[in-house]
Amino acid sequence: MTSLDKPTDRESTGQDGQDVTEKSVTEAALFEAFGGVRGMVETVLPGLLFVSIFTVNKDLHMAAIAAIAVSLVMVAVRLVMKDTVKHAFSGVFGVAFGVIFAMMTGNAKDFYLPGMLYTLGLALAYIVTTLCGVPLIGLILGPVFKENLSWRTRNPGRKKAYAKASWAWGLILLAKCAILFPMYFWADTDSANTQFGWVLVALKIPPFLLAVWLTWVFLAKAPAPIDVFAEMEEAERQKEADREKAEASSAENGGRARHRREA
Repeated sequence: MTSLDKPTDRESTGQDGQDVTEKSVTEAALFEAFGGVRGMVETVLPGLLFVSIFTVNKDLHMAAIAAIAVSLVMVAVRLVMKDTVKHAFSGVFGVAFGVIFAMMTGNAKDFYLPGMLYTLGLALAYIVTTLCGVPLIGLILGPVFKENLSWRTRNPGRKKAYAKASWAWGLILLAKCAILFPMYFWADTDSANTQFGWVLVALKIPPFLLAVWLTWVFLAKAPAPIDVFAEMEEAERQKEADREKAEASSAENGGRARHRREA
């Protein structure tokens, strides 16, 4: 077993500096995976703009157009800045589906239905994948930590942390759905739609932050990730060194053979 194959036991080493460094790496990885502050703004702003406009003038078309327009602007800004657009694009698709649903039914509450169905599906995905032994949060964060799927078979402590985090995400999202879906079916008037929209916007960030924080807590206490990319690079270097050694040995043996023939 290599040193990389055996995760670091932080409790036994007692290296506070290393512990702080690993926690910082965990924070940075979570920030990258979930989009950070900017990703949260891109998630909340279209829905906030939609419900604000609809609250003021009850104009479904204007609210829908404003929401899709601001989503496209955020994507354009990321493209201009040559930044990753995955979070902004996901927001555009979510808003676009919401606009289509709302326009088809003429009911403002249907703007939020695709996002609610996505949340429900995501909650079930977290729970089902965890029950199957491949927690979704591990599949999401594995490449970010450069460990890929090594945590499944080589790092049981980390797999356990991913399972806890996936349960947290799944249950938090289910709790959110348990609040929103009854309100969705209850909201049949403009005033009810407005109240429903504000509640939904208010529930965008707090559950997300809670799930991210719990993920950080579980991973901060977990064994360090196994850097499979470093292992592959080391294996390549060792392979190259063995090849050069073999070539040198072959050349040396050939030289000795020529020397014996000449003698």
